[in-house]
Amino acid sequence: MVSKFRDFFFMKKNIGIQGIKGSFHHIVANNFFGQEINLCEFLSFEDMISNLNDNKIEYAVMAIENSTAGSIIPNYALIDEYEVSIVGEYYLQITHNLMALKGQELKDIKEVQSHPMALLQCRDFFKKKTDIKLIEEKDTAQIAKKIIENNLTGLAAIASNLASEIYDLEIIQHDIQTIKENQTRFVILQNQELSDSKIINKASLKFELDHKRGSLATILNVISDCKLNLTKIQSMPKIKTPWRYSFFVDITFEDIKDYLKAKSIIMIMAKEFKVLGEYNNSKDD
Repeated sequence: MVSKFRDFFFMKKNIGIQGIKGSFHHIVANNFFGQEINLCEFLSFEDMISNLNDNKIEYAVMAIENSTAGSIIPNYALIDEYEVSIVGEYYLQITHNLMALKGQELKDIKEVQSHPMALLQCRDFFKKKTDIKLIEEKDTAQIAKKIIENNLTGLAAIASNLASEIYDLEIIQHDIQTIKENQTRFVILQNQELSDSKIINKASLKFELDHKRGSLATILNVISDCKLNLTKIQSMPKIKTPWRYSFFVDITFEDIKDYLKAKSIIMIMAKEFKVLGEYNNSKDD
C-alpha cells in the first residue's frame, strides 16, 4: 500500500510530526513517505496543524485512535477547526519498551516518564513495581533524549525501538504493553480540500444532527442502503449549541458510485456536512 503513495508524495519533503525523532509519529512518517524527508518536530498537535494550515509544512502525521485506548477526540476537533484534509492513513503496531542508560537494570530504576497514553497502555507491568514513580510527559522519545543528554541514572523512558537506537539507550524490558496486539491509526493531513490520489475507497465525513428521535438512524440507513461499510463513528457535542451533536464517520466502499450517491443524500439530510478526506483504505478488513 505504502509504495502506491510514494510517487504521489515524492516532491513533498516537509513532514510535520507531534513529538521528536524516535517517536511513533516519526516511525509512521518514515514508513509512509520514505526516509528522505525533512522532519519538522512539534510538541503539540495544535501547533503542528496551525503550521500546516499556514503552509509552513506540506503534510502532517497525526494519531487519531488506538485499538485499546480509543479515539483521540481533540484531534478530530483540530482537523475540523483548521479545515485540513485527510489524504491517507497508516496503522502502526505499537511496541512499548522500557529503556535507560547503558548498564542500568530494572532494580536501578526509581522513576519512569512517558506520554500518558504509553503509561496507560503499560500499567499492568508496573502494578507490582510500587517503588517506581510514574510521571506523565508530552512525548515518549523526548524523555529518551533527556536521559542521554543529562546522563540521568535511575530514570527510564517508555519508547520505541527507534528511540533507543537514536539516543543510544539500553532496552531493559521489551514489549511491556498490556495488550500485545496494540495498534494506533494515524492520518496523513494536507492543507487542501481533497486528495489528488486516484486511489479512493475510504472517506471521513463530518455532519451535525438535531437531537431528535431517528435522525442518526436515518443517516445510518442511507449508508447501509448504498452498500457502504461504516468502520468508525464518533460523536461530539456542540458546546455552543445544546442538544446538537457532530458526528465523525469513516466509511469504506468498493464502488465509488455508491459513495457519491450516499454523499449526495447525506449532504441534503444532515446539517453542516463536510468531507474531511477521501483516500485509500490501508487496513485489510
